Amino acid sequence: MTLVFEPSPPVLAPVAGGQQYPVRRLFCVGRNYADHAREMGADPDREPPFFFTAWAETVVTGGGAIAYPPKTANYHYEAELVVAIGKAGRNIPAETAMDHVYGYAAGLDMTRRDLQAEAKAQGRPWDTAKNVEQSKPLGLITPASGSFDPSKGRIALSVNGAVRQDADLSDMIWPVADVIAYLSGLYRIEAGDLIYTGTPAGVGPVVPGDMIEVSIEGLEPLNVTVSDPASA
Repeated sequence: MTLVFEPSPPVLAPVAGGQQYPVRRLFCVGRNYADHAREMGADPDREPPFFFTAWAETVVTGGGAIAYPPKTANYHYEAELVVAIGKAGRNIPAETAMDHVYGYAAGLDMTRRDLQAEAKAQGRPWDTAKNVEQSKPLGLITPASGSFDPSKGRIALSVNGAVRQDADLSDMIWPVADVIAYLSGLYRIEAGDLIYTGTPAGVGPVVPGDMIEVSIEGLEPLNVTVSDPASA
């Protein structure tokens, strides 16, 4: 068999201890913190969670620089707990959902907020706002066999040293087990899938040169710098 061109190499995310985690798909939970739902003009009641997806290629590992994307003047940070799936399943009960978790990491869901607002106003999908190159930075994955507890602990984000988001994982409307259970009713989740579990209140814009730090109690922090737009 002759390929028309060589396929892109897999996206590999570093794991504490030196292993590499092959990224398959990204599922992102919308409005999973009540205060953030309110700041975005939504009802924070515990309605069923909703998801949007993103390419594996949006993941940036190891910190460093992420390019400011084109076609936006309002690029926002969103600090998130990321769940790395290690075991496949469908219609998973919440009681056994945590058995499917490989590990956890700090992450960012960067958003072209102006394009998202336009899409919302027209009842259109959020792809152009959310599924953007280098928009899903991912910190070091900590295996779930450790002491990290995804049900509680501080989650915070700072820009140039100033704290902008500051909440607790216990503030999530849908905790990790419930998110996995609901998502697995929509899709067969697979090893390599990442779930971005939503962001607290306090989202806001960044510009080239800004330094972002995401810290989640018990996990390695994630540090990125927003760079000038890519030229190619």
